[in-house]
Amino acid sequence: MKRPIWLLCSTTLTLALLASCETSKPATDVSANAGGQTATAGRTTTNGESMESNGIRLTPFSDSPKFPEAQLQLRTPVSASTVPSGEVAFDYQVSNFILTKMSGGPHMGEMANSMKGQHIHNIVDNEPYTAHYETKFTKAIPDGQHVVLSFLSRSYHESLKHRGAYDLRIINVGNVKPATTPIINVGAPNLFYSRPKDTYSGADAKRIMLDFYLVNTTLEPGGNRVRATINGTEFMLDRWLPYQMEGLPAGENTVKLELVDSSGNLIPGPYNSVTRKFTVAP
Repeated sequence: MKRPIWLLCSTTLTLALLASCETSKPATDVSANAGGQTATAGRTTTNGESMESNGIRLTPFSDSPKFPEAQLQLRTPVSASTVPSGEVAFDYQVSNFILTKMSGGPHMGEMANSMKGQHIHNIVDNEPYTAHYETKFTKAIPDGQHVVLSFLSRSYHESLKHRGAYDLRIINVGNVKPATTPIINVGAPNLFYSRPKDTYSGADAKRIMLDFYLVNTTLEPGGNRVRATINGTEFMLDRWLPYQMEGLPAGENTVKLELVDSSGNLIPGPYNSVTRKFTVAP
């Protein structure tokens, strides 16, 4: 039976309107799980599921506030320069990143947070970092050749990991003859330890951040990785992300980090294997 022209037009118009409405819907229905978002214990973690062994859980996350334009430049001391013994003066230029500001985001209330806000991590010879909330400060460094890594940090001590956010250099302190062989190859793959550090208590002890710094390398499945051994339990990390640690016992805890190749062999470098202790208060 032949349909009236007005009915065909009405049907065509209805289908067109439905198609238009469908294509104008937000893409969140399809992309809600893109990037590996996973609901865990009432919160969302991005780009990875938890790893758990012997009661210890590691959960990577990448949903912290982003600062892609943030830049850090160390003006002094100049790379490879020699400075007087004692207190070494550091002078940074920071742009597109506000020191002392709270970082915000979903993790600021979940982990230990500095009430002084965003800051610079200054690491000498891969020793525990000192946090600095101004661009100029002095720091006592013994005589000799030293490796200085600096990077920008969110208020809860998570490092900014893009190229412009860090500086790595060698300096000489005191009246010492510069070594013929540098203490580190600044162009080689290098691992530096950042967190955890010191003592965690109360709410800060529930989720403790594991964070480290990589230079001249990336992590990927089948490539270079970081072997994290926490209280004797081994985890292989194939992405450069911060990780929340849960299930740690009260008392002294130990983290060992190693930068390894695809076969699990340690990559040469003075700091590519490091062990630190920290305390979880009962």
